[in-house]
Amino acid sequence: MEYITTTLGNLVHQTAFFSLTWGNVVMIAVACFFLYLAIRHGFEPLLLVPIAFGMLLVNIYPDIMLHAEDASNGTGGLLYYFYQLDEWSILPSLIFLGVGAMTDFGPLIANPKSFLLGAAAQFGIFAAYLGAMCMGFSDKAAAAISIIGGADGPTSIFLAGKLQQTAIMGPIAVAAYSYMSLVPIIQPPIMKLLTTEKERKVRMEQLRPVSKLEKILFPIIVTIVVCVILPTTAPLVGMLMLGNLFRESGVVRQLTETASNALMYIVVILLGTSVGATTSAEAFLNFDTLKIVVLGLIAFAFGTAAGVVFGKIMCVVTHGKVNPLIGSAGVSAVPMAARVSQKVGAEADPTNFLLMHAMGPNVAGVIGTAVAAGTFMAIFGVM
Repeated sequence: MEYITTTLGNLVHQTAFFSLTWGNVVMIAVACFFLYLAIRHGFEPLLLVPIAFGMLLVNIYPDIMLHAEDASNGTGGLLYYFYQLDEWSILPSLIFLGVGAMTDFGPLIANPKSFLLGAAAQFGIFAAYLGAMCMGFSDKAAAAISIIGGADGPTSIFLAGKLQQTAIMGPIAVAAYSYMSLVPIIQPPIMKLLTTEKERKVRMEQLRPVSKLEKILFPIIVTIVVCVILPTTAPLVGMLMLGNLFRESGVVRQLTETASNALMYIVVILLGTSVGATTSAEAFLNFDTLKIVVLGLIAFAFGTAAGVVFGKIMCVVTHGKVNPLIGSAGVSAVPMAARVSQKVGAEADPTNFLLMHAMGPNVAGVIGTAVAAGTFMAIFGVM
């Protein structure tokens, strides 16, 4: 009888009930809320589902992120090994490879002025950098936090790893991906506030056809120019352009399909669950996390506003040939931000089609965010 009692007692104490803190309960609730947003409302489910589930796992079973050196048998937790690929900047770079293979750069090539709108939207990054410095973060931590303003999760993770800000990588990544998923909610009020109905109804001329040769030369030229000026951007810009060259060359169909489908989804699973698993209650529930979330929202709002304002300037300069709404797509959330530009424009004029025009700044924003990350790395002497 004593043996049975002892055995049952051991089994009971092996459950998670005795180790759960109030913080773990809060984080489990947050994870369930993210799952609800992803599954019920469709907010970037490919990102939020694995992130939320990683968050759920680590707050029930913390040892799933146990470091190998802390384990009695020298073997770390499952998601610890996934997370190593984040720290080594492997997964963010592979995400860029997939994005390049999935994305048509034609609208950007057809309208090079889109680069200016993509650059304007990066203003949010530098606004967040100054804000983070004012809030007491170190210069490297401020730089890592600021990339949230570009609405680019992989670049945020990449830069945080390169600048050795792994302690705040979880909150940064969750904030970045959360704001990416909330683009349809955050951006429209800002876009409508800064534009008139007349501006939202502006029709843009049809983009010129882009030749196959232009599409092949574009990723090669961009890689040479950008990586010569800022070699630190090579992992991100290089993988983005390699993926696009796969797509446009037309001679490596199998590589294009693998990079844009199977590989992309495998990487999203590994990156999402490992990022979610960095949000243990101890790491996430603190004042710094709250500041990061607030800074991210401010940065994202500033980036959207700067893109729209620059779009208004271009509208005036071109005598009404540019719809300011496409400026909001200068953030890196591809293609969600471009779809939002189309949606807001269609609300003013259902027959107005802005999607392809907005894809130009959207793609430029991806390149611009990578360049901003490379600039920070160059400033801090990180290779």
